[in-house]
Amino acid sequence: MNLLKREHLKILFFITLFLVMVGALFSLPRLAIPIGVAYIIYLVFRPLISILRKFRLNRNTSVSIVFGLFLFLSIFPVIKVVPTITQEAERLTSFLPRVESYLKKGYKEVKSHIETKLGFKLDEQEDSPIEILKISTNTSKVVLMSIPKYLGSLLEWTLVIPFFLFFMLKDDGQFRRFILGITPNSIFERFYNLYHQFNKNLGDYIFAKFIEATIIGVIITSGLLIIDLNFAFLFGLIAAITNIIPYVGPILGAIPAIVVAYAEFEFSSSFWAVGILYLVANTIDLAIVFPLLISKIVNLHPVVVVVSVILGSQLFGLIGMIISIPAAVAIKLLLQELISELYETRDY
Repeated sequence: MNLLKREHLKILFFITLFLVMVGALFSLPRLAIPIGVAYIIYLVFRPLISILRKFRLNRNTSVSIVFGLFLFLSIFPVIKVVPTITQEAERLTSFLPRVESYLKKGYKEVKSHIETKLGFKLDEQEDSPIEILKISTNTSKVVLMSIPKYLGSLLEWTLVIPFFLFFMLKDDGQFRRFILGITPNSIFERFYNLYHQFNKNLGDYIFAKFIEATIIGVIITSGLLIIDLNFAFLFGLIAAITNIIPYVGPILGAIPAIVVAYAEFEFSSSFWAVGILYLVANTIDLAIVFPLLISKIVNLHPVVVVVSVILGSQLFGLIGMIISIPAAVAIKLLLQELISELYETRDY
């Protein structure tokens, strides 16, 4: 009886500690974000250490090589790309009044055409679409003017994230051994299995999303440079970042470029070329890249993916959409383990 009571206390302590750790991270976003990013990068780069160890390199040398590779892949793009993105963001801020002017002109032309065809005058309420344009323009200005500040935060993270990542790689196994050491015996095997599977799926998923976003960003940036649209690098970055959001992201990423293309080219062939570029890029993504990379890794039914994204959006907004698929994978693993425990391990 005492042993059973002690096991129950262990389970209670384990669950309480887990909830406290999760609650602490959620209540300290400035700390949680770099730790979370470092952990995701750790999951992506950790397999490289195992590969290097097969070449009979010791652990410290393997960690140094992997960490150096991470620094190169992260710092080099920041040094080369951030100044260009910042300049384009500042230029786009001054370009917005021209965009607003062209959109107003286009709206009035469409309105006039509709009134001529239908034979009656549309309701004049200070043209609500024009008001929406003003609000959108002002919001865009705020966002664009904030980009240098966000980039400043990214530069700060380039110092903090490598710090956490280095010790995660260096002390790999110690934290895992601590968690497994306090895991109650009655749930040890199941917890270890879930921990291992989730880490593997999450690391593979993040790596696949990174590859997917990179492919889209390169396609969009290259295409816009060929079309000679202003702010090609900025729009390529936006397309890559918004691609992280399932389904809705590609549409959101296309809107800024299409609006600027209309202001620059109106309805010329170059404008339609921009639209076709985004259509082709997202078709390649949905028809080839997503099925080969993402669907194979998460192994979720398309209906489950869509429902997960909708629920994530409703509960947690944009962040919920981004984390919806990893959360669905975690729930799936838990359900599989529960069903296995309830239906496949009975004693008859």
